Amino acid sequence: MRKLLTKVTLLLVGFSGVVVAQQDPQFTQFMNNKLMYNAGYAGNSGNICGVLHFRQQWTSFPGAPQSFALTADMRLPETPLGVGLNVMMDKIGPIQTLFLRIPVAYNMNLMGGTLGFGLDLGMLQKQVSETWIPPDVGSIDNSIPGSYGDGTNVYGTNVDLNKTTYDVGFGAFYSIPRKIYVGISSTHLPAQLLKTADDSVKYKVTRHYYIQAGYHLALDPRNEIIPNIMVRSDVNATVIDANVTYMWDQKVIAGITYRHTDAVAPMIGYQHFTPKGMSIKGVYSYDYTLSKIKGYSGGTHEITVGVCYPLTKKKMASYGDERFLN
Repeated sequence: MRKLLTKVTLLLVGFSGVVVAQQDPQFTQFMNNKLMYNAGYAGNSGNICGVLHFRQQWTSFPGAPQSFALTADMRLPETPLGVGLNVMMDKIGPIQTLFLRIPVAYNMNLMGGTLGFGLDLGMLQKQVSETWIPPDVGSIDNSIPGSYGDGTNVYGTNVDLNKTTYDVGFGAFYSIPRKIYVGISSTHLPAQLLKTADDSVKYKVTRHYYIQAGYHLALDPRNEIIPNIMVRSDVNATVIDANVTYMWDQKVIAGITYRHTDAVAPMIGYQHFTPKGMSIKGVYSYDYTLSKIKGYSGGTHEITVGVCYPLTKKKMASYGDERFLN
């Protein structure tokens, strides 16, 4: 099983020693952390909000992918500017990536909603550990960078890649509270090439493109259905996630996400409101793998916890945008 994970990881490295696959962390609950993908979302709600996101993928594999994200944003008082913080860490086998970005967005009122244009400015750190397990003990593949002796060693030695560079992203996001949202964005606009001093290992930071949208369908004052969709691409590969979420009384959440040819993920959660208007929300989802790896993966667990606090007092008769993740 550990050999299988190593083979999957080496597919990311490729025969030329250049990492070329989709690089941004993958989250099933994409609708619960919009700032992670789109800088234009910063300050969209007009309140102070934060989201903590954790994903453990393929639980049966040692060294399986783990992703962590922490985002926060707020609207600067008496201004149209939204600012935020976006921290993500992604690890699969010997490859680890750290993203740290500061989104800044300009928000304007448009047709009963809010339209935001934002920039993500920050850094990206890529690490490829020098130690990994050869996929086939006793064999040597000269197209894989690094060395592992005569192929009989349990561990091999690869050239250690540890590079940090700047990162820039752009996004536009429009929403009408409890009606509709749509966003388009791109990350890693500079698309740099990171490499070791001897050029034996290279990492190409590819641009990623995102389209996300959702619609709130009110069945009655207490029951609501929200279809959501996310399209993400690095041009070489495109992934589509489709989600349907049911909410009862803006408190109880149940839903399901389908990722084409990859996984289906039911989810359940609850949202609590304090007398002062603060919302606290927790959602759990489980990915059941549909691809050929399903006999080995052990499934994927994902948890989202979010808090949102209103900066201004809302009238009780109107909808308060401080209700988290709308």
